[in-house]
Amino acid sequence: MHLFRMKELLSPEEAAKRAAIEQKMKEYKAKGCQVPPRKLIKTETQIEGIRKSAEVNTGVLDYVSSRICAGMTTAEIDKMVYEYTVSHGAIPAPLNYEGFPKSVCTSINEEVCHGIPSENVKLCEGDIINVDVSTILGGYYSDASRMFMIGKVSNERRHLVETARECLLRGFAAVRPWGFLGDIGAAVQEHAEANGYSVVREYGGHGVGLRFHEDPFVSHVGRRGKGMLLVPGMVFTIEPMINMGSRKIYVDAADDWTVLTEDGMPSAQWEYTVLVTETGAEIITG
Repeated sequence: MHLFRMKELLSPEEAAKRAAIEQKMKEYKAKGCQVPPRKLIKTETQIEGIRKSAEVNTGVLDYVSSRICAGMTTAEIDKMVYEYTVSHGAIPAPLNYEGFPKSVCTSINEEVCHGIPSENVKLCEGDIINVDVSTILGGYYSDASRMFMIGKVSNERRHLVETARECLLRGFAAVRPWGFLGDIGAAVQEHAEANGYSVVREYGGHGVGLRFHEDPFVSHVGRRGKGMLLVPGMVFTIEPMINMGSRKIYVDAADDWTVLTEDGMPSAQWEYTVLVTETGAEIITG
């Protein structure tokens, strides 16, 4: 039996492409490279499902972008995300995921990730906030986040936000078929550290599409030419968390979710879901 076991019937064209991919993977494996499990290589049908989920996910972020402002509570952001998502026939993936109580993660200033929306937290002039949205549509998952600068922010915070986005773009530019995961981490790490910032290592990107979190773990530090082979059909997130100060972090014991910088300095993060193609890579949602 062919090593690709798919529920749907592949077209002759897709079957031929997959046979070629399979052969090339065998060649890389023979050289000692770490190749991805076949289940991580999505079919055209699966990719189309992920794209449709991503359309809603991007729509949510656009909706938040058009309304977010000083004085708004993070609970109001959560409400916007929930209402937009369900009105488009989808489900917010974070809601009740491993006990997470809300539909979106809202992480402000020194909060690195997984901030829980609250009626008691208002956005203030000068804040920076990451809004992390994940969507399930028709059983397919997508994931992306954006940073927002509330009103007039300091030059230091603005530079952090802009550099974090540049790190994401450099990480994405490093994605290519038959490259390596380490290429992504190296690109991010080099740019962050060149700007005097540090990179969070405990959290990173991940495979996505058929489940919320799949293999591989996508580190944002690394060495070129190392790590898992990047194969056409892989779908994963790139989401570097860049700290102004130390890379050291901790989880807030009060809610067991919110991750903060140990030194209280600000952190910034942007996230794409990306697809490795036969000729390069594609941003599916961002």
